[in-house]
Amino acid sequence: MKNLIASYNRFVSSVLALSLLSCTVFAADTPIFSTKNGAIRGADAVAYFSLESGAKAVIGTDEFTHEWSGAIWKFASAENRDLFAADPEAYAPKYGGYCAFAVSHNFTKTIKPDLWEIVDGNLYLNYNRTAYRKWVRDKADSINRADENWPAVLNECEKFKKKKCRTISK
Repeated sequence: MKNLIASYNRFVSSVLALSLLSCTVFAADTPIFSTKNGAIRGADAVAYFSLESGAKAVIGTDEFTHEWSGAIWKFASAENRDLFAADPEAYAPKYGGYCAFAVSHNFTKTIKPDLWEIVDGNLYLNYNRTAYRKWVRDKADSINRADENWPAVLNECEKFKKKKCRTISK
């Protein structure tokens, strides 16, 4: 009986270890880029749609927040929060707020809220000025490639052990 119990305990331990390992191996980036400041670094997703091209992002406040798709979104006003809450897909950035250029190349990167553009009613964000310039230069193809890569790209990062992928920053 002791051998049977010992075998059972080893089996259970092995199953638990394999379960933990598979969770680590198959873990993926989250579908929304978020930091301690909130989704898309605390930028007000709705405000982009009233800004002139090239303007700095409007940062939301802790006073006006909304939880959606596993992230806290911040807004500069109750009106913007309510607009977002009524139709988040209309305002949320493409590719979960990850860098559009990176997603078009099948990996993810963080973003800078001031590097943005609206194309055909969709908000696109980018990692840095270089990525933004490259994305703009080849915008149509970049969007097509990123659309093909998303959301599967969230799992691609695990293949590179996050060397090419974004890290959650403060």
